[in-house]
Amino acid sequence: MKYAFMALIPALLCLSCKNNGNSLRSDTENFNYNVEHFADLGILRYQVPDWDSLSVNQKQLIYCLNEAALYGRDIIYDQNNRYNLAIRRTLEAIYDNYRGDRDSKEFQDLTVYLKRVWFSNGIHHHYGEEKFLPAFSKGFFTEAVCSLDASLLPLRKGETIDAFFAEIIPVMFDPDLYAKKVNQDSRLDVIVASANNYYGEDVTQKEAENFYNALKSPSDTTPVSYGLNSRLVKKDGVLTEETYKIGGLYSEALTKIVYWLQQAKQFAETAQQNKVIDVLIEYYQTGDLHTFDQYAIEWVKDTESRVDFVNGFTESYGDALGIKASWESIVNFKDPRAEKLSKMLGENAQWFEDHSPVDSIFKKKQVKGITFKTIEVSILGGDCYPATPIGINLPNSNWIRKDFGSKSVTISNITEAYDKAAAGNGFLDEFVCCDYEKELMKHFGAQTDNLHTDLHECLGHASGQLLPGVDQDALKVYGSTIEETRADLFGLYYIPDAKMLEYGFLNDSNAYKAQYYKYMMNGLMTQLSRIELGKDIEEAHMRNRALIAYWVLEHGQADNVVEIRKENGKSYVFINDYGKLRTLFGQLLAEIQRIKSTGDFRAAQKLVETYAVKVNPELHKEIKERYDQLNIPPYRGFVNPVYELVKDKKGNVIDVKVSYKEGYAEQMMRYSKEYSTLPSYND
Repeated sequence: MKYAFMALIPALLCLSCKNNGNSLRSDTENFNYNVEHFADLGILRYQVPDWDSLSVNQKQLIYCLNEAALYGRDIIYDQNNRYNLAIRRTLEAIYDNYRGDRDSKEFQDLTVYLKRVWFSNGIHHHYGEEKFLPAFSKGFFTEAVCSLDASLLPLRKGETIDAFFAEIIPVMFDPDLYAKKVNQDSRLDVIVASANNYYGEDVTQKEAENFYNALKSPSDTTPVSYGLNSRLVKKDGVLTEETYKIGGLYSEALTKIVYWLQQAKQFAETAQQNKVIDVLIEYYQTGDLHTFDQYAIEWVKDTESRVDFVNGFTESYGDALGIKASWESIVNFKDPRAEKLSKMLGENAQWFEDHSPVDSIFKKKQVKGITFKTIEVSILGGDCYPATPIGINLPNSNWIRKDFGSKSVTISNITEAYDKAAAGNGFLDEFVCCDYEKELMKHFGAQTDNLHTDLHECLGHASGQLLPGVDQDALKVYGSTIEETRADLFGLYYIPDAKMLEYGFLNDSNAYKAQYYKYMMNGLMTQLSRIELGKDIEEAHMRNRALIAYWVLEHGQADNVVEIRKENGKSYVFINDYGKLRTLFGQLLAEIQRIKSTGDFRAAQKLVETYAVKVNPELHKEIKERYDQLNIPPYRGFVNPVYELVKDKKGNVIDVKVSYKEGYAEQMMRYSKEYSTLPSYND
């Protein structure tokens, strides 16, 4: 669970700001980053500025890895809910073939609903987790479906239209059926209450926990990630795993992915990269989690290649128990402009570990193998598309991280796209309390955002250690939130440090205050713009920010470190002592690391439930109203560039061209036609 997402407020900068010491590129000034805006979503484009610095061999490698990334698209839909593929294909058939009034409100509402399904890889909000409901009527949906040739519909073998409607319509229109993709309410059975497709519908939380606990041994110092790549179901009343592999679950998609990985091998830059691809192929062929661990180890060792990629069942945010992993892919290459500073941060990881405010028993005595780089992404796939993280730290296995190290990345062309698309949106004037903080955020907002992400990914997730015998899943439903809290706090604690000036990451001793103010404002107030009125905070990153901000607010009361105060009828955050704020971040970091290292479930539960879940309804309403007036989409995602092989008269590839003209619906419909491999139902 090693992700950093774009801070949950719009990017804030002036165009003369620095990006980790590097000027934003002038050749992007006339590029149109904004594509469209619907519901609460904004669609952006990103550029790949250094594409032409790659060799033809590297471009062909990326082309093959891109294809492997796109062929996994159907997997994440099916993982998110068992009906997602059938619903997507029904809506796409209507969108492509409906001959009625396409300008009618009902059809336009269906179009928006389909765009939301594409964005969220299913019928549940990609961030809030709740099911979003159609604005069009059941009657219109029924009429539109009946107007189509039955061959265009995802019907089961021998299924009638009436039976199809009886099954699908409640899934789409009933607010109580499959209400949340991931339900983390500790008072409920979180498996039964979650709408994802990682478990059979008759599997309970207790059964799942007992099943996986029985596989673990306290004496195993190199445990595999049990359950990572499977669906847990009952067959004849007995729990069994349906493994994601060729010949198993998702075989059709994995076969295509493996084909393109095999094509990529001929363009591998190094022998180590070739080995990485070989082991990944073996893992997809066997589903063996020991092979997956070997792949992760070989991947960490591949530090010389300029081109890199993530492809697999990786992150467990989509499972309330944090066991099952969603499929994702990102293909990327090193951004040469930031390589020197990236290397410096990784090489000094031991200093940061040694000087953190954490108890020494929980610190790594020897930090190994931390590789940090700034990258340009070439394609986003699976659970990283259209919405994507801006930073990644992998692998997730604690023993591999301890013994072999990890890789951390910050995605420069994605953060640049966010920044450029958000310029001049009016957010600063509406939500920032004082001219001093506004100027700090204008001048240092982008720079400190990127630095915090770097610290979060490279050092935060890589820091600390579990005590011997502690199960890495001990924190259960709270594990993701605690891990993200830990990484964020590590970055917050160190961003004011003198080392940031010494290493050249910052050039002003007050710059860190831009990140401190933005983080506290976000955690206390502005991230509420993303939550429906009356709802709790659900997503792990949002919970971790609220936990930090509200814990600090409470524990700093005696010294009035931070406060929420009204000015002219509007609530603002005021930071009265930045130095003491850093001290509080350090105190909380020490406690969070203790909880993680010892597997203290009860302490994790108390912190999360006390500070990270519930919302002040009056403040929530106020923030929503103020944010809505700005007409800024609170969530944003991307369309991918399009890559085309260029061949000479003999059929030899002489180049790979990249273009940015494809629209959102155009890309989604093309992907559904060209890369869709799975059956509509995987019952």
